[in-house]
Amino acid sequence: MPTVSKHSPNESISETELIDRSLDSRCSSPPSELESWFSALLEKAGVTLNGPQPWDIQVHNAALYTRALKRGSLGLGEAYVDGWWDCQQIEEFIRRIIIAKLDQQISGKWVVTKHWLLATLFNRQSEKRAFQVGEQHYDVGNSLYEAMLDPTMAYSCAYWKDTNTLHQAQLNKLRLVCDKAQLNEGESVLEIGCGWGSFAQLAAKEYGVKLTGITISVEQQKLAQKRCQGLPVDILLEDYRQLQGMYDKLVSIGMFEHVGPKNYDTYFKHAHRLMKDDGIFVLHTIGSDISQGGTDPWIDKYIFPNGVIPSLTQISDSVEPYFVVEDVHNFGTDYAKTLMAWNENFNRTWPRLQYQYSERFYRMWTYYLRLCAGAFQSRSLQLYQIVLRKRLIPTNPYQSIR
Repeated sequence: MPTVSKHSPNESISETELIDRSLDSRCSSPPSELESWFSALLEKAGVTLNGPQPWDIQVHNAALYTRALKRGSLGLGEAYVDGWWDCQQIEEFIRRIIIAKLDQQISGKWVVTKHWLLATLFNRQSEKRAFQVGEQHYDVGNSLYEAMLDPTMAYSCAYWKDTNTLHQAQLNKLRLVCDKAQLNEGESVLEIGCGWGSFAQLAAKEYGVKLTGITISVEQQKLAQKRCQGLPVDILLEDYRQLQGMYDKLVSIGMFEHVGPKNYDTYFKHAHRLMKDDGIFVLHTIGSDISQGGTDPWIDKYIFPNGVIPSLTQISDSVEPYFVVEDVHNFGTDYAKTLMAWNENFNRTWPRLQYQYSERFYRMWTYYLRLCAGAFQSRSLQLYQIVLRKRLIPTNPYQSIR
């Protein structure tokens, strides 16, 4: 049985020798041939090397071709952060790559295989690893998120129904979740993954509930406690597997992506135990069109370590022993718009953020936001709001809302 490497997922762990052994023979081709091959491949997606369209990539370092071939999406993203190429509309470039299925033709065989093996053999979302994503992603500084997000500090897909502003779209989303959960004054509500307190603050203020929120981020806990001061809200730094108690309603917004397939059953088992028999559980999560055990290698290494985007099949299979699915609402196209709004805010506030973060961070964060926007635009990613109830209530039908 293999053992887990002592290196963190964010370190380069002597992959070079292993990668070289599994390379396609094309990597040994002369640079001019590699460029021609890469150019012909991109043309299948309507992308031209150094072309005039905003989705065409401008190459500054010819080593990009070998790097992308060897390391797939990881190499492509790292090359962008290193300044080896640029593109005005990264999201459209990515959308075209995915639709043309070029990502499957340049997979970076060893990197993908290694990533799959780690996800398959080991529980990368164990309790010991639970706080890693908080430290790496959510604790990079509240000033970044305050600049990028709207005043609610909601870091999840907004609901753009009947509005063109990010702030109103986020309020729409938060109220939609409250209404789907059928919140009533005085009820106890558990929020699994409370972020910076956006839902907790609104639900307590507008619906009069008593809310307990949990997070694995120290920075999120601090700011959420500050924002919810004076409200019947408790913000705990705790993993969902350690939580005790019983609640009228459960809500989880943008947290399930951190759970991982090996823990789906545990997650829903705990949710079932924590919710009263007549309760409602609203789950808001990104969804993938395919069932998988890992995520994009670049996103895993630099943005969300150990994350997995679940498929609807994976969710329904895991839910089946514990809950009835009352409603599924997909508004994934709204996430592309949300990500681009965040990117606009990030760019607008960069003149003051640049004193805290490097130019390299700027390129990394830009690539992250626009890469994800392109994935949603390609419809390979969705956004699901799923309403769950226990099987103990044969009457009292649930009325879906939009």
